[in-house]
Amino acid sequence: MAAGKTAAKPASLWDNTRTRFIVCFLGVFVCYFYYGILQETITRGDYVQGDKKEKFRFAWTLVFIQCIINAVFAKILIHFFEGSKPDHTKNWLYGMCALSYLGAMVSSNSALQYVNYPTQVLGKSCKPIPVMILGVTILRKKYPFAKYLCVLLIVSGVALFLYKPNQAVTEDHVFGFGEILLLLSLTLDGLTGVAQDHMRARFQTGANHMMLNFNLWSILILGLAVLWTGEVWDFLSFTERHPSIFYNILLFGLASALGQTFIFMTVVYFGPLTCSIITTTRKFFTILGSVILFGNVMTTMQWVGTIMVFLGLGLDVKFGKNSKKTTH
Repeated sequence: MAAGKTAAKPASLWDNTRTRFIVCFLGVFVCYFYYGILQETITRGDYVQGDKKEKFRFAWTLVFIQCIINAVFAKILIHFFEGSKPDHTKNWLYGMCALSYLGAMVSSNSALQYVNYPTQVLGKSCKPIPVMILGVTILRKKYPFAKYLCVLLIVSGVALFLYKPNQAVTEDHVFGFGEILLLLSLTLDGLTGVAQDHMRARFQTGANHMMLNFNLWSILILGLAVLWTGEVWDFLSFTERHPSIFYNILLFGLASALGQTFIFMTVVYFGPLTCSIITTTRKFFTILGSVILFGNVMTTMQWVGTIMVFLGLGLDVKFGKNSKKTTH
């Protein structure tokens, strides 16, 4: 080797894009699978004290606690892995993300008062579409044709797989307030993606800083909400009667924190569109796994949906490169 020249530093396994994607996908899948189990345990379980049986009715307080644990977890990650690395992202962007995310969640949950659960699930399975549309119209992002095709295949496949004709809306049902709420939820999901794309393109925002500030804003908004409604005091009274719930809430918060870490890693490394595709297909794979493990028979429509999802994912891996960078 010539004098003065040094050998190039070998690339680590983490520098490989495919390795990062697999880690992010598995991290989101495993963490949120356990998260879903804990969420159902907490919210659908029966809490008995003497002859009195009651249900958990404190959804906002649960999310509030979840955000606190998420923020603490992100702060620990920043302290040990990023040190004094500055974050130049504007606070209003974090605030916009928190508001749009929470607004999407409220709209989606509120829609269940007007439409049935299958309709809500089918509506939310379209999440990658507004993320892509608003990214193109607002940020002038340019995606390869294969990306549009893969999103269409995945969304259509998930919709076919989840659709249950016997649980569909009645024939006399018309487009109403429930559908408007679902459209609002999807639009807010798209705006969240736009804000996150702007952060990573303009400020190179790190995953842990994004997670920390996102949750700090959510804590502020939800804290005001639970105090205004008085729900937090009812929650504290509930925990006095059923102190064993703290263990499940702690596990729930930790599963959320780990899962959200992988979510924001995906957003930073691959963009919010890829993140929305992962979170959409996660639900599909969870249900598919349940069908296979418990030997349930799949319908022809579900087989068609499964083929479309895997075809879309295959196209995305092979041809769906990252969108071209845009100026902001």
